Amino acid sequence: MAARPLNETRTSGDLLADRRYAYANAAFRDRDFKVAADLARQTLELVPRFAPAHALLGRAEAALGDQASAVEALARALAIEPDDVLGVRLDLARLGTLPPEEAIGAAYVRALFDGYAQDFDRHLVESLKYRAPEMIREALRRACAAQGRRLWFDRAFDLGCGTGLMGQALADVCATIEGVDLSPRMLAEAAKGRTYGALHESGLLPFLQAAPERSVDLIVAADVFVYLAALDPVFAAVRRALRADGLFAFTVQAHAGEGLTLGADARYAHSESYLRGLAISTGFEVALFEPVTTRQDRGADVPGFLAVLGRE
Repeated sequence: MAARPLNETRTSGDLLADRRYAYANAAFRDRDFKVAADLARQTLELVPRFAPAHALLGRAEAALGDQASAVEALARALAIEPDDVLGVRLDLARLGTLPPEEAIGAAYVRALFDGYAQDFDRHLVESLKYRAPEMIREALRRACAAQGRRLWFDRAFDLGCGTGLMGQALADVCATIEGVDLSPRMLAEAAKGRTYGALHESGLLPFLQAAPERSVDLIVAADVFVYLAALDPVFAAVRRALRADGLFAFTVQAHAGEGLTLGADARYAHSESYLRGLAISTGFEVALFEPVTTRQDRGADVPGFLAVLGRE
C-alpha cells in the first residue's frame, strides 16, 4: 500500500501528543515507517481516542507488512470517526477487509478537496496536464454537428464543478450553468470566476434527484466519476433531469477489464462494456465514446474514456 499524505491540521487537545503526532507524520513522509508507528503509539498513550493517530499507525503497520495490526488500528480510527474524513476506508479496502465499492465516502472527498482548493487549478493544469474541460467541449461540438444542431444549451449542470474549469470552457455556449460540489472551499473558488448562475453544495445524486424532471439540456461531469463506484443511480437521475434532446458528457478513468475497479491511485476506473451497457439500460443513446487521456500521473498518461450520451 503506497504511502500518502495524512491530515496534519488536526489537534488532539494535548500539546505533547500533537508534537508526537507531528513527528510521526514527518517520519511517515520520510518512509521511516517503524519510527512513525512507534511515535503514533506514543501519541495514543496520551490521547487514546485520537483517530488520526490510529490511522497513521495503521498505515505505518501496513507499510511494514503487519496486516493484522494495520487493520486493527484502521478499524479503531473508523469506529471513532465513522464519517471517515481521514479516508481509512480506502486503506481497509486495499487490505481486503472492506468491499472496494465502499472505499470512498463523501466526507473524505469533501475534506480532500477542501484542503486542495487554493492550489487546485495550478496543480491540475501545470503538474497533471489536465485537459478534460476542453476535450469535453470539443466532443460536444462534434456530437452536436453530427446531429445537425447548434452548439448551444439553455441550461447546464456541471457535476463536481470544483473551482470552475469546466464552467469556463462552456461559458460561451450556455445561457446559464449551475455548479454542484461537495467542497465549500472549491465552490468559493468557483464563485470568483462569476461563470455560474448558481452554485450548490451537495452530493451529485441528491442534487440531481431534487432537480425538476426534464429541466436541463446539458449535464457534464469532468473526471468526477473517479470517486464513485457503481454509476447506475447517477445515470438514472441524469436521464430524469434531462430534456428530450439533452446531452450528458463525462470522462472517467479506463479499466481494461470488466466492470469497475479501485486503483492504486485511490480512484475508480470503469470499463467500456460497463459504461456502454449502463447507458443503454438506462435509456441513453451513445453519441460519442472514445479513449482519451485527460491528465498525467508522475509524467505518464492516465488512460480514460470520454462519452457523450443522448436521452432517448
